Amino acid sequence: MKISQVAMSDISDASRKLSTLTEIAPQLIFVFGCVEHFSDPDFFKALKTSFPDAELVGCTTAGEISSTAVSSSSSIITAIHFESATFHVARAELKSMDASFQAGEALAQQLQSPDLKAIMLFGQGVNINGSALIDGLTRVLGTRLPITGGLAGDDGAFTKTYVLSSHGISTSEVVALGFRGEKLLFSHGSFGGWKAFGPTRKVTKCVDNVLYELDGNPALDVYKRYLGDYAKDLPGSGLLFPFEMLTNSRESLGQIRTILGINETDGSLILAGAINPDGYLRLMHAHTNDLVDGAETAAHATIDGLPVPEGQSLGMLVSCVGRKLVMGGRVDEEVEAVQDILGEKTVLCGFYSNGEICPGYKLEACSLHNQTMTITYLAELS
Repeated sequence: MKISQVAMSDISDASRKLSTLTEIAPQLIFVFGCVEHFSDPDFFKALKTSFPDAELVGCTTAGEISSTAVSSSSSIITAIHFESATFHVARAELKSMDASFQAGEALAQQLQSPDLKAIMLFGQGVNINGSALIDGLTRVLGTRLPITGGLAGDDGAFTKTYVLSSHGISTSEVVALGFRGEKLLFSHGSFGGWKAFGPTRKVTKCVDNVLYELDGNPALDVYKRYLGDYAKDLPGSGLLFPFEMLTNSRESLGQIRTILGINETDGSLILAGAINPDGYLRLMHAHTNDLVDGAETAAHATIDGLPVPEGQSLGMLVSCVGRKLVMGGRVDEEVEAVQDILGEKTVLCGFYSNGEICPGYKLEACSLHNQTMTITYLAELS
């Protein structure tokens, strides 16, 4: 596997910068960048002109991750040439949140194959039920196939995100890559580092990913009481105080849910994924050191027991926008921690997201996460 990467803050000279990536004859181009770049038609034109024979895949972010730093108002373009592994790109329209399951099914039907080894999935990050999207995929493909990826970001605005494929840039698409190859290494790890606080609250009314009531009271009212002064900055401030999901016996499910939006009219909270209707929720918070420790745990889980490839490898990092807000100026520390563990031959790319897609820590079945560091590791054995 050969990998080359450039960072771009000014797209006026995009063609010249992108030309440096063509030396490895890339078959796949990952692009993670700011809304300003993706909404400029010249950006896609430059990508398509520079890589007419490569597949383009990517999305907008709440911060871009590369091997050198975490950046904003930029785009990180990563080119990959596989020696033997192959892949196929699938696309589906997602016109409304209620159609998330059907979009997942549509992707799976395009990708299913006897030799399918793994899937990477990228979706628009606002008008979506990430849990239902994954359920649609696993309904067709089963739960044993590893699925990783994330939901696009827009710097915490939660208004409009974009997804990229070779067919163009869309605000309503979901895109997936299906990987094949006997020599392909595909591994993953995911962990948070958040800590619960306060009492548990019973979910008394919810529909899919919309939470209406906690303990019989409007969910938004309950949440605002906990947030205090932070409540005036909702929904953005909700990134600092996600929910931990618990079973009906108050045991942790190992899943966190971030707030994507609020409805003042009916007092509901719109979460990034489905809620356990028979369970409990509990608020969470974190400090930077906890989150860096969580990133290290995810990195160790990703490569523990794997053979070491001779050439380059790719580390795809999808971390939550809420983690970035908590860490502030220290956000680079979690990326540096992952780089130290994956090694200098691993090229990092990725983004801060509105949701992370990966099997849970030391679990097999894929699910939607919030507030985690999720890592996908790609390499080829000789």
